[in-house]
Amino acid sequence: MQKHLTKSRDKILTGVFGGIAEYFGWDKAWTRIGGTILICCTGFGLIAYIAAAIVMPDKPKHSDTPEGDFHKL
Repeated sequence: MQKHLTKSRDKILTGVFGGIAEYFGWDKAWTRIGGTILICCTGFGLIAYIAAAIVMPDKPKHSDTPEGDFHKL
């Protein structure tokens, strides 16, 4: 099965950082922290985030992956 970069349904603002973390298998909290630092420290980070929020598709509702991390301990 092929992976697709989509916005996460487990989102804080738009789901961009959550989607990136899910795609690469990274921890969502650290991805969000790193992304926030990138946005705060560089103008490019804000532009890239806005572009990703516009371009990245939402995760399909019929996706076979569980929503959120509530099932993990």
